[in-house]
Amino acid sequence: QVQLVESGGGLVQAGDSLRLSCAASGRTFSSYVMGWFRQAPGKDREFVGDIRWSGGRANYADSVKGRFTISRDNAKNTVYLQMNSLKPEDTGVYYCAARLIINAQYDYWGQGTQVTVSS
Repeated sequence: QVQLVESGGGLVQAGDSLRLSCAASGRTFSSYVMGWFRQAPGKDREFVGDIRWSGGRANYADSVKGRFTISRDNAKNTVYLQMNSLKPEDTGVYYCAARLIINAQYDYWGQGTQVTVSS
């Protein structure tokens, strides 16, 4: 059974940094893409960025490019989202998700972790 468990959310001030973690278990993820998404109150869920478990560059939404960094630790089966220079508009529930490289849709989702950035 696949499980994705996010952690690391919290309340911070604008300009602060936060690192989210996503611990993955239940299968081998070498053929998967790990994505980060977020959903602000009253808004649709939006793509933040993704990275292939097997390696390569991460991709980012324009709104976070240059501020957020996705990395992975294969030994720990964990993906990270380092968020710097946080803005109030980064507030939302952050989710990690997994999909096969060949698929467009994400098959597995975590429960989400709340990030609140105060001005």
